[in-house]
Amino acid sequence: MYAIFETGGKQYKAGKGDVVFVEKLDSEPGKAVSFDALVVSDGDKVQIGTPVVKGVKVRAKVLEHGKEKKVVIFKYKPKRNYRKKQGHRQPFTKIKITSIAVAKENQEEAAAE
Repeated sequence: MYAIFETGGKQYKAGKGDVVFVEKLDSEPGKAVSFDALVVSDGDKVQIGTPVVKGVKVRAKVLEHGKEKKVVIFKYKPKRNYRKKQGHRQPFTKIKITSIAVAKENQEEAAAE
């Protein structure tokens, strides 16, 4: 079973137990966070939300915060003595997916089909 969820303007595909690096969240390490699922797949059954699947939450635990490796931006114009060096480190949050919670009514509808 996997789900696609959105956070920080990006979409991520994850299953139970997966470790995912997402945009930085305002939550301390060890705390639980949840996201609305856009798509949920359980083998042959796929549920697509408009825009989210009702009653489905992706629950995760925050493991740590950090920064990516440095990206160096170097601007240079020949014959003009123009050199500009700049660096950037994107912050991230490392989360572990603990569960994909499906509401009881969604499970009954899927079983009826």
